[in-house]
Amino acid sequence: MTRGAFVSPKRSLGQNFLVDPNICRRIVRTLGAPPGGPILEIGPGRGALTKILIEEHSLVMALEKDRDLVSWLHQEFPTLGLIHGDGLTFCWEKSVALPGLFIVGNLPYNIASPMIWEMVSRCQHWSAMVFMVQKEVAQRLTASSGSGAYGALSAWVGNFVIPCYEFSVPAHVFRPRPKIESAVVRFVPHPDPAWAVASELSWVLKVLFQQRRKQLGSILKAHWSFALEAWCARWYVDRRVRPEDLSPEVLRDLARVIGPNSQALK
Repeated sequence: MTRGAFVSPKRSLGQNFLVDPNICRRIVRTLGAPPGGPILEIGPGRGALTKILIEEHSLVMALEKDRDLVSWLHQEFPTLGLIHGDGLTFCWEKSVALPGLFIVGNLPYNIASPMIWEMVSRCQHWSAMVFMVQKEVAQRLTASSGSGAYGALSAWVGNFVIPCYEFSVPAHVFRPRPKIESAVVRFVPHPDPAWAVASELSWVLKVLFQQRRKQLGSILKAHWSFALEAWCARWYVDRRVRPEDLSPEVLRDLARVIGPNSQALK
């Protein structure tokens, strides 16, 4: 591939390349990384964001799944540390080797939610994450309990990070132009992440939010116990409450209560 050659977007990979430099600069400002802070960009595409990151920061790496883009990026940005890999299967635990890491990316719409689910629970000792995602996903990531957008993803993310909806992004800043709007979200580490009960919390959220319109007592009727009664009393939770009305903190404590019996409850 010759230097500067055009790389066509692949629909199979959900590629919509960001082309607006003003939006790119705003994302970099939102990230808030110092000049010497290590940065990992996920899905750099044609390098619109990469170019600005390299101009302003000394240690920039990128994770890219598309082999053609890896080759192109290597030629365009010789100083960029490139990793040819898939964000869905990447070993995020390795990020601990770069304490203070800043993570940023324009995530493909079709994999943003499962990738973020993995990243927030498996990355440690990082400083900030900033992602461009589908606007609907951004609203779910930052939703508060009791709102219509709140669900399992909201509660999971809220147990590992402090999320913030930063700004909306119109479709015309992408090529090809998507049919939906996007938004940028920023995460900072939760002061008390739920690593100790991650597996139990994952199970609890999937069970409860598969039946989110049902009442808690109905969902867990066959497994009700004195421990659950005590949990309800501790949090002033009525058995008639629905999962969407329970905060991330309350759901984490529920995971502690029924987690040890999760295999029996399945």
